[in-house]
Amino acid sequence: MFYLYLLLALAALVIAIFSAPLRSKVWVAFGVVVLTTLAAAIPAIGVLMGASAVTIIEMQSPLFGAESLSIDPLSAMMLLIIGVAGIATTLYSRGYLAGYLDKKSSAHISLHYTSLVMMIVAMMLVVVSSGGFSFLLAWELMTIASFILILFDAQRAEVMRAALAYLVMMHIGFVLLVAGFATAHSICGSANFADLPQCFAQGHTMLIFVLFLLGFGMKAGIFPMHVWLPEAHPAAPSHVSAIMSGVMIKTGVYGVIRVLQHISVASELHTVGIIILLVGIVTGLWGVILAAVQNDVKRILAYSSIENIGVIFIGLGIAALGMSSGNGIIATFALCGALMHTLNHSLFKSLLFFGAGNLYSQMHTTMLDRFGGVAKSMPVTAILFLIATVAICALPPLNGFVGEFLIYMGMFNSVLDGENVLAAAGGLIALALIGGIVVLAFTKLYSTVFLGSPRDHHVAEAEEVDTCRIAAMGIPVVGILIIGLVPQWAVRVTNSVMTQFIPYAESVMDIYAGTTLTRISLVALTVIILTTLLFVWKRRLQSTRTVEQGPTWGCGFTAPNIRMQYTGESFAEGLESLSTSLTQNTVEGRTVEKSEIFPSPHNYNIRHKDKVDRLFSAWWMEMLQIINKRIMRLRTGKINHYILFALVFLIAIFLLSILNII
Repeated sequence: MFYLYLLLALAALVIAIFSAPLRSKVWVAFGVVVLTTLAAAIPAIGVLMGASAVTIIEMQSPLFGAESLSIDPLSAMMLLIIGVAGIATTLYSRGYLAGYLDKKSSAHISLHYTSLVMMIVAMMLVVVSSGGFSFLLAWELMTIASFILILFDAQRAEVMRAALAYLVMMHIGFVLLVAGFATAHSICGSANFADLPQCFAQGHTMLIFVLFLLGFGMKAGIFPMHVWLPEAHPAAPSHVSAIMSGVMIKTGVYGVIRVLQHISVASELHTVGIIILLVGIVTGLWGVILAAVQNDVKRILAYSSIENIGVIFIGLGIAALGMSSGNGIIATFALCGALMHTLNHSLFKSLLFFGAGNLYSQMHTTMLDRFGGVAKSMPVTAILFLIATVAICALPPLNGFVGEFLIYMGMFNSVLDGENVLAAAGGLIALALIGGIVVLAFTKLYSTVFLGSPRDHHVAEAEEVDTCRIAAMGIPVVGILIIGLVPQWAVRVTNSVMTQFIPYAESVMDIYAGTTLTRISLVALTVIILTTLLFVWKRRLQSTRTVEQGPTWGCGFTAPNIRMQYTGESFAEGLESLSTSLTQNTVEGRTVEKSEIFPSPHNYNIRHKDKVDRLFSAWWMEMLQIINKRIMRLRTGKINHYILFALVFLIAIFLLSILNII
């Protein structure tokens, strides 16, 4: 009956959105998302507050037997993340798509909003499913909906390529997940996550874990299965990129955590921890280095998402190693940090993509070197983007600092206690490198876009975006500030989740982390208060004085122009010289030669493309093109040829049947 109800609900959603007036479609979608979020949030908050897990429905699946939809602490936390991001995304879409209402058909807009709602609901179903058929169904709905959302501007060739790459890679991951569930069902007669301990007890831990890690890792974007991310995010509308990067890739993290939850043998847990840690280190470093060398706003944010998945996996790896050695302090700190970073990334990355959408809607480009001085024409966007930039750089007093600080605490405790010292030291070095390069990448992004002088007349003529988009951006800002300023309250959200792994995790956080986080909160509030008082004092002193403005001294040079500013390429030139082996570069135009004393006008642009893309995605695109060319030869336009093809097919079926091959 559940599948019938789901089909009827989808039909009702389609009818409601398609039948609504063009400018009301967004509000129908927004209403459905809000109601769905409220329906999920009420039991989810209760579970996080200490209530027992809630079973929504029990059912029999066509393939894997008994399954259920239920909310436990991990599901509850993910439901809240999905719901908040869904509300902000749908609200933001109202302003972002306003300029497309006269360009796209009503059916096109209806399909977009239907897919957006379906994607949000599918993600909720993913995190409440017990496993098996219902999980795979929700997973596939999520993939199809996001594929349609990426195709919003399908008339552009790069969008079609990115969407097709995404669809193919997601279905490779889907096949791996099917293999994981089928393997578990064949071993212990159940495909539910809760029954995985029975499969692991029979010595099949590594086989099942690797299948699930690869399947979920494809969605999460771990190295080397990350290549769809930098292509899909620039192709999709910015609000779609926000929810895909901020939330959807976390369903892959959720799946890994769900499997990790049921591994209890210390030796196996140690091996799994090492694997996850190595994956996290490589993914994080690869993502952040590639982010720093990009010259496109959305590609920087896409590679940054890969980096943040790496940070989460580093935390999960250290947590698994802590649990394998029986050290609850290490495991609690690292796991809490990974969970907090999952929540934090959903907030600041959504805000960053919303900011990128504001820029694109005004300037119709996301190339760094077309901007400059945007803070003068879009001051609210500049302030909100700055908040997200500080948060993603893990700088206090915002939320990004909290999660990484806890992961650091776990690794420092591991080194001090002499447990898994080499692994923890490797994680420390990697996380420190990641943090440093993140600061470089986002200093480059923010300064090139918002500071300096406008490089294009479109920038100088830009205006601030509408109230709906600013309000949508305010939703993640509230979360960023609350978690950053009162982290001792925020981590309580994760306490019930951690007790699923570590029974005494809550007491560990109260004893060891509570005091430290409270001190961080007090220091942050003190700094904010002192800064505010100094600012007010400065304004009062300046109110009685005449303040003159003039050009910055240029060392005697009196004819500066907008071309004499740092570009995105020049800003990260040092890192680019070190990362040439990781990228394949496409150059347009030519540089100024040393012999040109009085250089003529030049056009120079460089694009840094991931070399791994060639290995894991470009090959099948070329294969499809070759197959398509071969098949097109069969389209002769002659009916007798088509009849011949049908006869050959029937003869082949007949012969294969006689030979008992089919």
